[in-house]
Amino acid sequence: MPNIRARVIDCLVVLVVLCGFLTVAGAPAATAATPSDSLWFDGTPLTVQNGRFTDGQGREVVLRGYNVSGETKLEENGGLPFASVADAQKSATAVRALGGGNAVRFLLSWAHAEPVRGQVDTAYLAAVTDQMRAFLDAGIRVYPDFHQDLYSRYLFNSGSWYTGDGAPKWAVDAGGYPKESCGICLLWGQNITQNAAVTKADSDFWHNAYGLQDAFLATAQSTMSYLVQHLSGTEFAGVAGFDPYNEPYAGSYDSGQTSRTWERDLLWPFYQRFRARMDAAGWQGKPALVEPNLFWNANIDSQKQEGGLLDAGTLGSRYVFNTHFYDQKAISGILMWGKAADGQYASDFGTVRDRASAAGTTALVSEFGHPLSGNVSDKAPTVLKAMYQALDSRVPGASWWTKPASSGPVLSGSQWQWDIYNGRHHELMNDNPGKVVTAGDGWNDEDLSAVRLDDSGTVTLRQDARLLDRVYPSATAGSTLAFTYEDRSRDGSTTLTWNPVPSSLPNVARLVGSGQYGVLVWRSGDGTAPTELHLPASFPASATTVVSDLGTVTAPPAYTASTPVGVAPEPGGTGSRRLLLTDTDSGVLHYALVTNGASAPSADLLGAAKAELAAWAAARF
Repeated sequence: MPNIRARVIDCLVVLVVLCGFLTVAGAPAATAATPSDSLWFDGTPLTVQNGRFTDGQGREVVLRGYNVSGETKLEENGGLPFASVADAQKSATAVRALGGGNAVRFLLSWAHAEPVRGQVDTAYLAAVTDQMRAFLDAGIRVYPDFHQDLYSRYLFNSGSWYTGDGAPKWAVDAGGYPKESCGICLLWGQNITQNAAVTKADSDFWHNAYGLQDAFLATAQSTMSYLVQHLSGTEFAGVAGFDPYNEPYAGSYDSGQTSRTWERDLLWPFYQRFRARMDAAGWQGKPALVEPNLFWNANIDSQKQEGGLLDAGTLGSRYVFNTHFYDQKAISGILMWGKAADGQYASDFGTVRDRASAAGTTALVSEFGHPLSGNVSDKAPTVLKAMYQALDSRVPGASWWTKPASSGPVLSGSQWQWDIYNGRHHELMNDNPGKVVTAGDGWNDEDLSAVRLDDSGTVTLRQDARLLDRVYPSATAGSTLAFTYEDRSRDGSTTLTWNPVPSSLPNVARLVGSGQYGVLVWRSGDGTAPTELHLPASFPASATTVVSDLGTVTAPPAYTASTPVGVAPEPGGTGSRRLLLTDTDSGVLHYALVTNGASAPSADLLGAAKAELAAWAAARF
């Protein structure tokens, strides 16, 4: 999370035993049914090919969704994201139907996975698996993350202003760390660099003191083995990879060591060891989603440190460049006056694209967000709009129509966070019955959850649905050349339009009107599966218009293999829908505009808009 982005490295140090790998007993799960509403091309495992997530049909895949959830960092539900499988199922449906997500980052707790050194808690892993299955059965891809912040809650005393999560008590006891104190700290993230107990514990982990890193790796392997054994083949196909360690940071640097050499000499070798454990656990075909030094892309100069796994060589298909981004200037309340604007983060997210490309892999922004309460919460609507805009394209809206070919790949990302218990927690902070936390996310005064439960127990959005439930190309049959989405999200009563259709395309502008719209340009591949775009709830079939070289239609019909432009439910039976565009060629330029603007547009308007888009695409690509 944020908090002056000195966030702690959601560590999640898990354990190993000196005598060998930990084992997990248990029979494999019975074969599970394919998620309802699945079509012939759905449900294949993801791999990384040519610098993109790719499904079994050879389509480029974009993962969008949320972190599920910060509840894992709390004790009230035993280190699980949800209090029950029923709550997990309720959330999975809402992630699809309300939040427009097709993937979640699923947080795990090392402290609960291995509360006693060398003994994996299979009851915890069973509960994790059941809650994870709720998402997989809803057709939502999952990537687990052993999470940590400030190394461990057990570093903090019962009266502390702050708390942590991650490592178990025995790992803290082994270190005999100094009494924790952050001095004059206004934000929890300052503990990462200013709290001696945290910095020493982090340093010990990276140096494998007391066999801590060995222990973590053994528990990670046991956890992955358990998932292989207890998820069906269909379910396991929906697991997108594993995030080994959240927000890594050295704690302190050795004499003569720099942030870059720390990545080279300690962080990257750890990832290679983790990769080997993945292979041993049966995860050979899934990528490790590896994070660089937490501060490599800080947007406050005094916090930024050289990094980005610069000396790891080509990451290729077995690793994904996985990073976070928070606007610490905006969160600080003093370093950024006013609100975010069009193109605010184009450069920041462009750096992520460039680093992944240089490393020969794809990129994933597994955390981004902004506080929804407090003295900087007024910036949230614009900050989040600008972040989603930067995920979609590296080109600001004002210049997208003139420079679409510079868009770069559409980035995958998971917003922080999805906590249905927001504002309803009952967390004894650091086990102190005199400090019961109920507000916000229940952890270190954070409040970033996109959702909450209302009084009837229904999942309700805390942010504008137009912002969260978005058109995006979930699967592209070929190579994506450009994409943009104008969500018309709101900042209070003001509708934010950062990408107006230019006056040079008058009929397209008339068709879109004041509605939302997305534009995808791609070059077809060799496969037969269609290109998919998620359709938000604000795009009911009757109000949706598609203008494409493949066909122009208002109220698209139900998908069939012979329908070039059609609509179908997304897998999982959640009621969410997708637009399916089928081409029959290879290496050909295609374009599609989808909008909920003009109602019942005339054939003449549709034809004129198509002619404008065809000429624009030919000129720009």
